[in-house]
This record gives sequence, structure tokens and C-alpha cells, in this order.
Amino acid sequence: MVFRSNHANLAIPEVDIWTLLFERKEKEWTDDKELFIDGETGSAYNFTALKSTAVDFGKGLKSQWNWDKGDVLGIFSPNSIDYAPVVFGTLWAGGVCSTANPTYTANELAFQMKDSQVKGMVTQLALLPTALEAAKQVGIPEDRIVLIGHDKDPSGNFKHFTQLKNTSFSGTTGLPKGVMLSHTNIVANVVQFSSAEKRSGLHCMGGQDGKGDKQLAVLPFYHVYGLTCILHATVWDGYQAIALPKFELEKACKLIQDYQITFAYVPPPIILGFAKHPIVDKYDLSSLKWLNSGAAPLTKELVDAVWKRLTIPTKQGYGLSETAPVTHMQSVLEWAKFIGSVGPMMANMEAKVVDLDGKELPLGQEGEIWVRGPNVFQGYLNRPELAKDTFSECGFFKTGDIGYVDAKGNFYITDRLKELIKYKGFQVAPAELEGILLGHNEITDACVIPAFDKERSEEVPRAYVVLKAEVPRTEEKAKELIDWVAGKVAPHKQLRGGIRFIDEVPKNPSGKILRRVLKDQAKKEDRAEGPKL
Repeated sequence: MVFRSNHANLAIPEVDIWTLLFERKEKEWTDDKELFIDGETGSAYNFTALKSTAVDFGKGLKSQWNWDKGDVLGIFSPNSIDYAPVVFGTLWAGGVCSTANPTYTANELAFQMKDSQVKGMVTQLALLPTALEAAKQVGIPEDRIVLIGHDKDPSGNFKHFTQLKNTSFSGTTGLPKGVMLSHTNIVANVVQFSSAEKRSGLHCMGGQDGKGDKQLAVLPFYHVYGLTCILHATVWDGYQAIALPKFELEKACKLIQDYQITFAYVPPPIILGFAKHPIVDKYDLSSLKWLNSGAAPLTKELVDAVWKRLTIPTKQGYGLSETAPVTHMQSVLEWAKFIGSVGPMMANMEAKVVDLDGKELPLGQEGEIWVRGPNVFQGYLNRPELAKDTFSECGFFKTGDIGYVDAKGNFYITDRLKELIKYKGFQVAPAELEGILLGHNEITDACVIPAFDKERSEEVPRAYVVLKAEVPRTEEKAKELIDWVAGKVAPHKQLRGGIRFIDEVPKNPSGKILRRVLKDQAKKEDRAEGPKL
């Protein structure tokens, strides 16, 4: 059974990204509108400055670095408004961008730069030592490294990207797999995504200051979620983006209050902060029309908590790096009707839900979700051997995520296939148990992982829990919480691996829980046979 999008197919422009964003004849705002605003300094790029800065950078690549079509630029930086002209200038010059996590070590960065075959790198002054070490490993000369951001190199040895000027020009978990996204993939998803979000009432003009809707740009630009949904969509739709280099809850709340920010794309840990952190009460967040959660499953308990505290709707979307990224999106008009859903498919998309043997499943039955559409990637860089396990014979991408679809076409993601815990032949979804735990008023965060039970010789669910500061971390409290969960789930889902209390749940910059960190911790704890809390 193939499920098709509820939305009518869109005409996807047959153009490259630069043409889509910068060469269109009509748009709803004027060229002097500020699009990217630095949340720390207030400096900004309007459309005119963004385009001219990008072209200058692209010309500099061609004239000073002898840039050829298909050459790859590595970008190793936290969020910065300079990210935009660097990405778009590279695309203007016919290049490719390989965006790296700014928390990488030199070895991790070197792996990605080598795998992507980069010809140069862009970074910030604070990250220069790591970038230099990685460049040395890969053989990138130092004169092929330039800086973005506020801070210039005091020694003068490394140019700011704005100094890479045209001189003679006259005329795009574990060690990462490179995801090959084409211009067509990104163009398609920008158009799909924009069409879906306009149903949620966004406008590029109007409002109290006439500048239209504004978003908190905290999603990492190196991650495809931030790259497409903020960096590209901002230029396409004309909503202002107030950028932060990293998420700090109090700073984010202040920006929302000061700039009258109206929406934000954020991962569940940030939703959790809005729902439970006391600092939120210091600020006026009433300008927010809605929050959109992505990057990990969002529970009903968390949606309800945000609404109860702030009366702000929290809708949800779904996607992957391989799908450029958005495949599903709730409308704010229907968030309350289908809490827990990631919404219907984007226009021009199809999906299947299949069992472990690839057999198609009907409405309401849970299985692996496969998708097909113009935004689905080409394959993994330098890994053609993965194609058989990545795509079905009929061209569907196997997402590796578990979920189901209801009669209205809304999809529900329950967990990752590889994250499921198997207990006595039953499947236990960590995300479901985490959602239940987060509904407890003494718990501020939680992660569930498989632990090995020697007596049963199989996996059992174990929870790592962050309690409110005033709640005691005792064996009695752990037993109380285990019993509380047991009263809400089927017997096979009970926390037979116990509860451990921790200071914080480890997460990456895009908000995904780093389960492997806690899995490693669980193995050490079990070998030491310490007390079970």
C-alpha cells in the first residue's frame, strides 16, 4: 500500500539554488529588508548586501583559489550571519558545501574533510587551532583557510572571508557518511516546505513593525535542518532570522522578547526548556505564534506542558539529512487535533510502511517508513555499496524510522529501528518511555537505553533521569518512579533495568540524545556491578 501526500503536487522550478533564491523577478519584500540579524551584535544582511557579498566571495574563490565547478568548500563554524553569504557564494561559483559540526575534534574534522575532498575551509577564530590541525592531516594549505564571524586574526595570517576579493575574474553517528544532496533536492524541499508553512499563517510583511514574521535561528546551520529551513528558506520566504551561535535559554528568551520573535524551529530539548525551566518566567514570550519541533520524537506530555505554561502551540515535523530534510509537517491549524503526529507528507511525496521483511502494511499498523520524492538524496558519498540497503527496488528510501499513518494521512514516528529494545520478543520504544518520564513533575529530562540483564540474558529498559534540584536522589525515589512508570505501561515496557540519576542527558548541538554515551556508561556500571538505583 503506497500512501500519497494529502496536498496537491507543486510545480518544482527546474533551476539551481542560486537562481531560485536570487534571480527571481518578483518577491513580496524589498531588497533593503534585513533577512539575517546577529542576535549578539545586531549587525545584519539585507537582501542586497547578502547577494553582493555572496557574489564577491564566489568571485574571490574563482580568482584567488582557481575554483572549478564541483570543488568542495568545508565550513567548520557555529551559527553566524556570515554563514549565509559563504554558502550562497560557493554555490554561485559552482561549488559544493560540506558543513561540519563545530564541536568536532581535529581527527573527526579531518575525516569529513578528506571524505569530502575539500579544497579549502572556512572557520571562526576560536576554532582555528582545530581547523589547522585537521588541515595539516588532510594536506589543505593554510592559505586555503579563511575566517567568518566578528573576530579577525590579530596576527594577520588568516584572511576574513570578505578579504577574499576578486582580482582577475571576468566572467554550489560514528564517523559520518556524506549525504549527496543536489540542487534539485534542496530547491524541491524549499518549495515544499514553504508551501506547507504558509498554511501556518506566516507573512513576510505586516506585524507591529511592518517587517513580518521573525524566527529564532538557533538550529545549527551545518545541520540540514537549519541549512534548508532557516538559511535557504529565509531568503526564499523573506522572514527575518535572528541568529545565535549556540543555544542559551535565557539569551533566546531575551531575543524573543526584544525582537518580538514569532516562531522557532527547535529540537525537543529546547521545547523541554520552555516547558520546565524557571528562567522562562522572567520574560515575555507572548509574541510567539508557535514552536516547531524536529530532530527527535516529541511526546504529548511535552506539548501539553508548553501549552499549559505558555499557551503556545507546539507542532511537529519530520525529516532526515537524506531528504533535504523535511518530509512531513503539521499545520498549526491542526496541532491540537493530532498531538504526537508529525503531520501529513509534503506535496509531491509518497510513502510506505513496511514490516521487517519489506511487506507493505495498511493504515494504523506500525513498521519502518519508506519515502520517495524529488527531495530524496542521490546516495552516500563514496559509498555505492550502501545503495542496496538504502533504497528499495522501486526507489523508496528506507528511513530506518518506525511509525504508522492514520486515516487522515497523519504520520506518527515512534522510534528509530536501531534504537528499539527487544525484551522477550516484544519491541520497546525508548522514546515512548522517555515521554512518560517527562510527564512526571519531578523529572526535567530523561533517556532510556537498553541494558543487559545477566539473569535474563537479554536486554531490558533502563532510564537515566535528571531530577529537579530539590528532589533527593535516593533508592526510594528510584523505586517510586519505577513503580509510577509500571502503572502506565504494559508489563514488557517496565523499567527492569532500573533508574540511574544523572546531572544532564548528553546531546549533540542539534538536540539529539547521544544514547551511545549512556550505553557505554551502562556497560561500565554493569561490569562494576554497582548499586542499582
